[in-house]
Amino acid sequence: MLELPTDLPADLAPLSWLIGVWEGTGVIEYTAGDHRFQGEFTHRVSFSHDGAGYLNYAATGWMAAAEGEASIPLVAETGFWRLSRPATASDPGPALLPPTEPAAERTVDDVEELRAASGGFPIEVSLAHSDGALELYLGEINGPRIDIATDTIVRGAGGKSYGAASRMYGLVDGHLLWAWDIAALGAEMSSHASARLARV
Repeated sequence: MLELPTDLPADLAPLSWLIGVWEGTGVIEYTAGDHRFQGEFTHRVSFSHDGAGYLNYAATGWMAAAEGEASIPLVAETGFWRLSRPATASDPGPALLPPTEPAAERTVDDVEELRAASGGFPIEVSLAHSDGALELYLGEINGPRIDIATDTIVRGAGGKSYGAASRMYGLVDGHLLWAWDIAALGAEMSSHASARLARV
């Protein structure tokens, strides 16, 4: 049974079903040039909150190893998930700048004003990868389904080619299912990984 926290800021209500730690396995299958990447991996994802209007996100993935061999670290990600809304004078930032007006507590009615014609809510997801890549995803959360696509990817001069990505998350029978499509290493956008995670 899914238990949702009751002490969340109103802006987190649409995202609340994500909160917790999820673990499971998935598969990788992606072809770039003459190389085909495939195999199984383990994945751990954590969504938490600290009272502000966003979720903290952290994830790690490890390539499953044959018996007697060490697992290969694939990615570590950290970032923030939030509803997309215009910043106001009562919001802090940028950087360490404090708000210029007193913060008014946001209500369910304030959040409802953000609802799109599709019935979902626009979201922003900012992620930093252990390989130095930075991603900004834009998309929508509609009940137990999330669809996001990169608006921007930034990578260092020495980083591998990585042009675009999209992700889909869904809550199905109490499990977090996700799929991740990428355009990388000169290949066109296509599916490269998916996983099924259980709350732990």
